[in-house]
Amino acid sequence: MSDAPRYVLGSTVEAQIVLRRLGRDGWHIREGFVLPETRWDVTEARLVLHGQVAHHDEVELAVHAGVRGAGLVVVVDERSDVARAILADLSRLGQVWRTPDGDSATGVDRLTAEQRALLDRLANGETIAAAAAAEFLSLRTANRRIAHARMAFGVRTTREAVLAYLKLTGR
Repeated sequence: MSDAPRYVLGSTVEAQIVLRRLGRDGWHIREGFVLPETRWDVTEARLVLHGQVAHHDEVELAVHAGVRGAGLVVVVDERSDVARAILADLSRLGQVWRTPDGDSATGVDRLTAEQRALLDRLANGETIAAAAAAEFLSLRTANRRIAHARMAFGVRTTREAVLAYLKLTGR
């Protein structure tokens, strides 16, 4: 899984802010979500694809590009079913940013469903290995999801992430 940037934004103005910053950081920017068929993994190309997504078939194209390692800047009506679909699918790949400044929201909204499920299990006393197995994830993937949760909370340890999660959920 790549650490390519993934943004789901509500306006083209926000997208332009992100694209300018990514361009300055050395990413190659291209409009549209169709990738060339020559190479499966495009992670090393540091490629960011962008555009508006209004239909479910466009969601599939964008998610496929993300799976192949491309960065994404997606503009979508945030209240639509399409927005919910693309957020759910891209969240499985890792962190999805919802604002141009790289904030995915506040509190628990910063976490993917998998991260919340893992943190719930850890809060209930399960080990990472047991939580991973219960969520049908490999241990490596679970550790990666928890590491992203630590980054989202700005903490160094898994224990601190669990405590922050408990505080934000009111448990």
